[in-house]
Amino acid sequence: MSDKNVQTLSSPDKPGIVHGVSGLLLQHGANIEEAAQYNDDATGLFFMRVQFASGAAAPADVEAALHGLAAEWHMSIELKPAAKRMRTVILVSQHGHCINDLLFRYKSGLLPIDVAAIVSNHRDFYQLAASHNIPFHHVPINAATKPEAEAKQLEIIANEGAELVVLARYMQVLSDGMCRELSGRAIN
Repeated sequence: MSDKNVQTLSSPDKPGIVHGVSGLLLQHGANIEEAAQYNDDATGLFFMRVQFASGAAAPADVEAALHGLAAEWHMSIELKPAAKRMRTVILVSQHGHCINDLLFRYKSGLLPIDVAAIVSNHRDFYQLAASHNIPFHHVPINAATKPEAEAKQLEIIANEGAELVVLARYMQVLSDGMCRELSGRAIN
């Protein structure tokens, strides 16, 4: 664990989670730099993301304490160095403003991602992908070919080792199966 880390968690919602996490970090001399949380009333789950600096505490001690808290409170927790860049696949259709913005921020170092590939159901952005040295995959899709097309997209995502899938004006409704496969690692 490095000095700056990002901890994400999900848990059944109950009072005291924020206090438990922030108190534990304070107890270990860590400093919270960013925090975000969300309660999902439909599922009864609580989600939290905290970026913190370990400070004077031994990083291994902070990590062990967080995992102990997670076990005690039945949380699913993940801890990563803040500097770690996420391998990302971008899905796009024909509207270019989102992909242009993402690629600008990526190349400028403003987004902590590595764009592994761009996948599109149209050929419009293959030259843009090439200009950024990013592999481009054309996967046409219609009602009749949707299962095969989504299987191909999931294969590309898996082969690229993507941790994150960004739908950048991807104008297709994802099937339930695709949504399940990308659960927790896709953003629109």
